[in-house]
Amino acid sequence: MKAAVYETTGGPEVFRYADVPDPVVRPTEVLVQVEAVSVEGGDTLNRLGGELTSVPHIVGYQCAGTVVGVGVQVGAFAEGDRVVAVGSDGSHAALRSVDQTVCWKIPDQLSVEEAACVPIPFGTAHDCLFEFGRLQPGETVLVHAGAGGVGLAAIQLAAGSNATVLATASSDDRLARLGEFGLDHGIDYATTNFVDEVRRVTDGRGADVIIDPLGGSVLQRSLSCLAYRGRCITFGDAAREAPTTKLDVSGMRAANQTLVGYFLGPELVIGTRARMMIARLLDEVASGRLRVVIDRRYPLERAGDAHAYVESRRAFGRVLLIP
Repeated sequence: MKAAVYETTGGPEVFRYADVPDPVVRPTEVLVQVEAVSVEGGDTLNRLGGELTSVPHIVGYQCAGTVVGVGVQVGAFAEGDRVVAVGSDGSHAALRSVDQTVCWKIPDQLSVEEAACVPIPFGTAHDCLFEFGRLQPGETVLVHAGAGGVGLAAIQLAAGSNATVLATASSDDRLARLGEFGLDHGIDYATTNFVDEVRRVTDGRGADVIIDPLGGSVLQRSLSCLAYRGRCITFGDAAREAPTTKLDVSGMRAANQTLVGYFLGPELVIGTRARMMIARLLDEVASGRLRVVIDRRYPLERAGDAHAYVESRRAFGRVLLIP
């Protein structure tokens, strides 16, 4: 099969388009003919410096396509089913073998491309807001990187729960586009101190829930604009800052605040709650109650260009690879 592979981590230029052996299908796995790959932020971070589970390595969390083979212990899927699947690697390829527990049938009303964009960003946003952020109607949410995949999902989900939604993005143009998804107050982080703006918009109270995929100094500043008993959920290091200082959480005690580290992967492995949640989210997108935004599509052989565009922070929504 064809795949976008690399032998060493680094910038987008490490990719090459190559023939590699087809994946082996284990008893509980399904073999998917990949039709769309959603490039996730974690994909770019893994390419930059993650573990190489094989050489050449095929990176990638999330993809969608058609089942073309099933393991002997698979009962929930059959050849011809349209599915979306996640895993620790392997999405940037024409074929992918994944365990049936991290595979979902695509609702009839939903396209393969849209489905490819749902489990990780929408699942992460939902868990950060509700399972770990304990968001309640009437509370205020700050969503960092609002124009990204998780950001767009979080804005829609928070708005749908009758929260007041604040979000950061890199320009006023990008913030203006977020209004139709439920954004109440946009903050251009390139020109505005978001801590001061959050305090101003909330009359000094701060945000009840903060969704932070950036880490580094942004996370430290996020803690300084939490409300009393506020919850900050950190799930990434997209800011790519070197960890030069330790995070100072001493100011959180007096305000009974909470900082939670989050990663969707373990939630999918332990129990069925998260898997059922993603199935519901697929139905929500299929019904039109939630929306997927696709910014650009690249052929798989241009995986490096797709990663470079994601890293440029100019994308609004998802970037797809098409094998």
